[in-house]
This record gives sequence, structure tokens and C-alpha cells, in this order.
Amino acid sequence: MRTEIRAKGPSRVQRWAVLATVSAGLLMIVLDNSILYTALPTLTRELGATGSQALWVINAYPVVMAGLLLGSGTLGDRVGHRRMFLIGLAIFGGASLVAAFAPTAGVLIGSRAVLAVGAACMMPATLALIAITFEDERERNVAFGVWGSISTVGMALGPIVGGALLEAFWWGSVFLVNVPIVVAAFLATIALAPANDPHPSKRWDLLSSVWALIGLVGAVLVIKELAHLPQDWGLIAVAATASAIGFVLFVRRQRRLSEPLLEFSIFRDPKFASGVIAASLAMFAVAGVQLITTQRYQLLEGMSPLEAGLLVAAAALGALPASLAGAAMLHRTGLRPILTGGLAIALVGSVLVALGAHGAMPLLIVGLVVLGIGTGLAMAVASIAIVGGAPPGREGMASSVEEVSYEFGSLTAVALLGSLVTFVYSVVVDLPSGVPEGARDGLPESLALADSHPGLFDAAHDAYGVAYTVTMLAIVAVLAVAVVATARTLRGDAHRQATRTGASEPGVDRASQ
Repeated sequence: MRTEIRAKGPSRVQRWAVLATVSAGLLMIVLDNSILYTALPTLTRELGATGSQALWVINAYPVVMAGLLLGSGTLGDRVGHRRMFLIGLAIFGGASLVAAFAPTAGVLIGSRAVLAVGAACMMPATLALIAITFEDERERNVAFGVWGSISTVGMALGPIVGGALLEAFWWGSVFLVNVPIVVAAFLATIALAPANDPHPSKRWDLLSSVWALIGLVGAVLVIKELAHLPQDWGLIAVAATASAIGFVLFVRRQRRLSEPLLEFSIFRDPKFASGVIAASLAMFAVAGVQLITTQRYQLLEGMSPLEAGLLVAAAALGALPASLAGAAMLHRTGLRPILTGGLAIALVGSVLVALGAHGAMPLLIVGLVVLGIGTGLAMAVASIAIVGGAPPGREGMASSVEEVSYEFGSLTAVALLGSLVTFVYSVVVDLPSGVPEGARDGLPESLALADSHPGLFDAAHDAYGVAYTVTMLAIVAVLAVAVVATARTLRGDAHRQATRTGASEPGVDRASQ
């Protein structure tokens, strides 16, 4: 009987129900990357968090997830992806409860790190469960397309969902909303997902993930501390040393392992390398613009969290149709025009955002839409380039690299740009006489004193305007580097690239979405 059922496979209703279940898990993972952008000012104020703590509240999640993703897919192969998804859901739900009622910023940061552990367990399992459930190639491609759309839209929806929840509830609701979704997805997975299929012969190297995590945390800590005035050079030295040791040991260990988490020779493939560049830097631009724009228009321009979320969601208006169009055009145009062209469009959008922030709201909105179009085009084909550039038998590793690329782009945006905007603000703010020097540490510190010190709000407004512009110019510069890098990497026969990427491996390409 068991053999008969397995041969028949899940019914049509069951297949699409499984897709809805894993999509719910994926949506939670992606939303938690950006849902705090609109909630951050409120929870910072109510928890009394410093500027550095506020950035760690956001960054603890992508840093830990990026450090664990390379190994979690292999662990899923070993213990079974259904089991990994269930474990991830349980961890994610428990950490969401703790985060919702966190009494201090430290507890919230810790719970965000645990949330990342759950997310790292779930993320590769979502792709694996889709591949296992959908045996028909056409259906499987549609399912992977839905997966990719949720990844794109979820990032843009985060600020809106966060803002809407804050309109009606307290800041902890942005975490508590995960709990009913976790419960429903857990029960649905038990009832609907294919049976767990572990492969104990697969190797999983925990130490590699530990070294990668140490390297990432140390690097982020260095960035944050460099932007803090005055800098703690002792802490910077310790963090930099730990980061260097972690990355060096990670690289050395990969070279010794028969089944490494990351095979560095894969980056020699132009498609793979350009896909990683585009995925990470496009996400860097989107996450950075969302972060600093929501902060500016909430704290200084009087917008509610929901209004600020709707503002930055203008990028989603361009990203969703562009991502679908980019994937559809790939077989006709080849990789280079869409990947490099998308990044160039995103660069133009960033310039318009920087110009529009000086009082021209329509121009700002147009800039956000254009930014969304550009990043949507680039990210639509970046995954195809990454998986299409992987050697045979290494698609799983390539998928992990794809996910790490997006997480790395997000976390570096928060670390670098969040620190840059604070640094520039601290340097240029002209504090009125009698204002404590502590107001120079960041915008939240200044606004906390603004009511009792006339003129401080105007000084903070002007200084943050300068910091915002400088940070937007940094995003423009990064996108310019991405345009040049991908154009040079993909230089050659565009028709050959189109054939190899868009025609010869359609199933693999769409699956990577």
C-alpha cells in the first residue's frame, strides 16, 4: 500500500496546499527582514535602545541567517527537509513570542538571533519541499515562480505590514503576528507534506557554519563601531581579529573537505559571479533605501509608520511586473542586457530618490518605482545566473549561495548604510548651545532632547538631510560599481549566454527563482 501511494504521488489539491504552506513560511522569513524598518523608531523609544542596539535589532537576524544558510541545506539533506521545516517553524514561533514581549533591547536582539536560526532551518527546506512535491516539470516551474514572487514582494510588504500593525497595536505585534501563521503551517505540514526522507550518508559540517558566523558577526561589529563617535579601538581590534580568523579558517576548512559547503572555484564562472554580484548589490540598494527613507519620513517629516511603509512600497509597484518580465525576456535577450541594464535602471532610480528627498515628493515616488523596476529585473535573472553557472551536482550549493547573497546584501546595507547615516549626522549636526554632547550620537538621541532644547529639532532635521543625501550617493556609487562589474564579467557573446542560460536549462533556471 505504501509503495502504491508513493508511486501515485500527492493529489493536485495536496500539491498546491503544500505550496501554500511553504509559501507562508517563506513569507514570514522575508517579512522579518524588513518589517522592523517602520517599527524601529517606536520600539527604540519604548525600549530605550541606543543607536547601536537599534541597528543590532535589525542586523542580528540576517547576520545569523547568512552564517547558517550554507550548512542548513546540507543538514536538511541529512535529516530530511520536512523535519527541518517543522523544526524551523517551532524555533521561529517560540522566538517570535519572546521577541513580542521582550523587556529590554538585549532580549530583543537575542530573540532576533534565535529567529534567524529558525529561518535558516526553513529557507532551504521550502525549495526542497516544492521540488519533492511537484513531479510535473511545468507545475514545478510555476511553483518555483510563486516562490520567487513571494521573495520579491515580501521584502517590500514588510514596512507596510509593520506600519499597519503599529497603527492598531503595540510594537510587539510585529512579532506576535508570526505565531498563528506558525501554528497553521506546522499543522498543515504534518498533514500534507511528503514523508520525511533523510539521507544519513550526507555530510554536514557544523564547524564551517560556526567559522562563517564568527567572520560575519565580527565584520558587522567593526563597521558599527567605526561609525560610533568616539570609537572603541580595542573593541574594533578584537572584532576585526575575530572576523579575519573566522573567514580564514572557513576558507581553509572548505579546501580540506571532500564535500565543502562552498566551492570557491565556482566563482570563476562568469554567469555565477555576475549573479552573485547582482543579487547582493540589488538587495543592498533596496534594503538601504527602505531603511533610511522610512526613518527619515517617520522621525522628521511626521509620517505615521503605515504612511512611511506605503511610501517605500512604491518600489514594489515596479519590482513585481519587472521581475516577471525579466524572466520572460531572458531567452530572447540573453543575460547581460537584463542583469546589467536592470542595475543601471536602479542606479537612475536611486539618483531620482536622492533628488526627490529635497522636497519633491512626486519625484521621490517616481524614483522609488524606477528603483523597483531596475532591481526587479536584475534579481529576476540573478538566481538563474547563479544556478545556471553551477557545475553538475552542485545545484544545492548554488541555491545556498543564492540565498546567502540576498541575506548578505540586506545585512551589509543595514550595517554599512545605517552606520554611515549615523556617522555623517554626528559629524555635521550643529548643536545649539546648552544641548548635551550625547545628542550628537544619532538622530534618536537628538529627538529625545528636542522638546526641552529650542532649535535642536531644526538642527537635527538639517543634519539628517545631509546624512540622507550622502548615504543615497553611496548607494548610487555601489550600483555604479555593480553595473561596471557585471558588464565586464559578462562581456562576450550575448547570444551564447542567452542560449546557455535561458534555453538549455529551463527547469533548473526557473527552479532557482
